[in-house]
Amino acid sequence: MANHNSAKKRIRSTKVRQEGNKYLHKTVRNAIRSIISDSSKESDKKMPKIISMIDKLEKKNVIHKNKAGRLKSKLMKKK
Repeated sequence: MANHNSAKKRIRSTKVRQEGNKYLHKTVRNAIRSIISDSSKESDKKMPKIISMIDKLEKKNVIHKNKAGRLKSKLMKKK
């Protein structure tokens, strides 16, 4: 267990960040699944928004840049 106040705060703040990152990552995964399974015109309209979400996750270091590239490539192939 942490002894210093700063270490205790770091544990608390890490937990909060981790929960937020998990929520964002899960949201993007669900959006990607919905695009891949659906092949309608509406999915083409959602594509730029989902790519933007992937870029934001990459920028925040939630996902690796190579994974972001793979996901975007997979979406473009389905388009």
